[in-house]
Amino acid sequence: MQIKEFTEKYGISGDTARYYEDEGLLHPLRLHNGYRDYDEGCEQALKFIIVLKKLGFSLQEIKLMLQLEQSPMSTQCNLNSENMFTVKMGHIRQQVLFYQSALKALELVTDLMENGEFKKNRQMLNHLFNEMYSSMNSGSHS
Repeated sequence: MQIKEFTEKYGISGDTARYYEDEGLLHPLRLHNGYRDYDEGCEQALKFIIVLKKLGFSLQEIKLMLQLEQSPMSTQCNLNSENMFTVKMGHIRQQVLFYQSALKALELVTDLMENGEFKKNRQMLNHLFNEMYSSMNSGSHS
């Protein structure tokens, strides 16, 4: 498929598709007229990119993962993948804990507002949000 159909299908811009190509993440075929032809391989790669980006992988990490995927199976390839995934799993676990705390805090605030008790509990809520802020910042530096 050509770039317009490809980008519309996956909700990305043409600039993004071309950037991914420039970075070696996508490899569309070039037709005789110079147009890009995005095949099933490009679609799979883009799905991979979208999911890994959502999981917090950088484009450099995604590029490495795509390269590892295309490399022959080896002990080193497995170690590299495992190390990268272990780091990301730790990061995702921190995010899950943060979002669980955030959900509880928002539920508490909503309950307090519904019961007209928000104002008298403001100090406790400020403490709760300060704790969340601290945990968010400590997680981003690890």
